[in-house]
Amino acid sequence: MKKKSAKKSRARSGVQQEPKLPFPAQHQEKPGLEYKLKPRPRYLAPNYKAAAKLEGRVALITGGDSGIGRAVAVLFAREGADVAINYLPVEEKDAQETKAAVEAQGRRCLLLPADIRTAAVCQKLVSRTVKGLGSLDILVSNAAWQNSTESVLDVTDAEFDRTFKTNVYACFWLVKAAVPRMKEGSSIIITSSETSFLGPGHMPDYSATKGALNTLTKSLAQSLMEKGIRVNAVAPGPVWTPLNPSDKGRTAKEIKKFGGGPKGPPIGRPAQPEELAPAYVFLASEADSSYIAGQVLRVMGGKTSGG
Repeated sequence: MKKKSAKKSRARSGVQQEPKLPFPAQHQEKPGLEYKLKPRPRYLAPNYKAAAKLEGRVALITGGDSGIGRAVAVLFAREGADVAINYLPVEEKDAQETKAAVEAQGRRCLLLPADIRTAAVCQKLVSRTVKGLGSLDILVSNAAWQNSTESVLDVTDAEFDRTFKTNVYACFWLVKAAVPRMKEGSSIIITSSETSFLGPGHMPDYSATKGALNTLTKSLAQSLMEKGIRVNAVAPGPVWTPLNPSDKGRTAKEIKKFGGGPKGPPIGRPAQPEELAPAYVFLASEADSSYIAGQVLRVMGGKTSGG
């Protein structure tokens, strides 16, 4: 009886109950699809209360079909923004679910399937967003490529190149294409990672890209301040998205305890995407963060680090 009462009390107080480990053993081929994950990642953020913070704005989100990108798209829409999402063509089923979730909030969702590893594609994404939705006020550079390895000797030149092209080059190209279209009060948000501070030995290329993005964030914030464009980043800890179960260096058994154990965050589990999305709303909103630029906001489940 006491346990039931405690559970009801937590529910009444708005304490968010997220899935606990262990998860089912599972693995996918890259890039990974959210609709195949068990449990399904949570992105609807039922406890989140909107306040029209992004009313009338337009956002472009790469990797917006699933994971953090999907959750951000939904909360942006709940706050009043129209959203364009980019994703790989093979992720179309996930993208359609995101589109339906955005439209359920009463906003428009523009689907932009494309591989972002060339400057031309990044320029086209920005142009199509402006043409389709009328403007561009928020850029979220979120898409990422990740594979773990036992040693740096196992990282091929092709893998190193793909990781940097997806994670860093695309961000650079998107910013170059977006800035001329953005007005004062616009925001650029980059998805970093706790690996940028911790430098895990099994992710030398991925960690390096995230460290580069942290410095790029700071540099861009300085150079774009005069234009009234704020640039910040979010550094998540482990998050339950298709990125990790599709990591070639991780086994299905390892995924059962992903985000747990002695090396995991003190909270003892991976974050759900809906727990990351409010940080992006905060950084996109002039009402909340007009005096914040050049920062890397850590959402790491209680884990702390220098750097």
